[in-house]
Amino acid sequence: MRKRIVVLSMAIMMVAASAAPADAHPGRTDANGGHTCRTNCEKWGLEYGEYHYHNGGGSSSKSGGSKSSSSKSGSSTKSSSTSKKQSANKKTSSKPAAPAYQTTNLTLKVNGEQVSLEHSPIMIQNTNLVPLRELAKSLGASTTWDPDSQTIGVSKDDNKITLTIGSTTVFYNGVQETIGAAPKIIEGVTYVPAQAVAKGLKANLSYDKESEVLDITL
Repeated sequence: MRKRIVVLSMAIMMVAASAAPADAHPGRTDANGGHTCRTNCEKWGLEYGEYHYHNGGGSSSKSGGSKSSSSKSGSSTKSSSTSKKQSANKKTSSKPAAPAYQTTNLTLKVNGEQVSLEHSPIMIQNTNLVPLRELAKSLGASTTWDPDSQTIGVSKDDNKITLTIGSTTVFYNGVQETIGAAPKIIEGVTYVPAQAVAKGLKANLSYDKESEVLDITL
């Protein structure tokens, strides 16, 4: 009886051994039932350093590869989207800005006589600006220019006007006031508000909008 039991036990052990997974190989598993292959990996169809499970869970490197592929795909999509936005921004920013002034057909007269202007007058913020040199000459006024402070001086008799390029502040004999538009330099030509110069020299000024004639009388 005891002999039969021993023989039966051995038979059970042999059956159990033959039923063991075909991919099992030496190596201590961790708490998750898997481990990293270190020896004879090619024998079991594995790569050296590949983490796998002995319970049929498969290799974790494949899952990682899938995630990596997904991550690359997402990164590529974001990069493409960013590139399109940057391209759109460049197209938008490349549009030319509208000019801050416009040339006019203004006719300038001093004491009823038309003044010949080498450069066309301009209008900024509904204010007529004319070339300083021609205006001062026609009024018999002298001018000064300080390049450091960008300051213009216009004077005649006891009247002195001080203007600054880009500033709406003007001084009449040292008294500060504000004008509608600042003097500008455009393509090397200095433009000043005709009304400001006329006021500073105590001259009368009239403007006919329909005929676009500005007449200064001293």
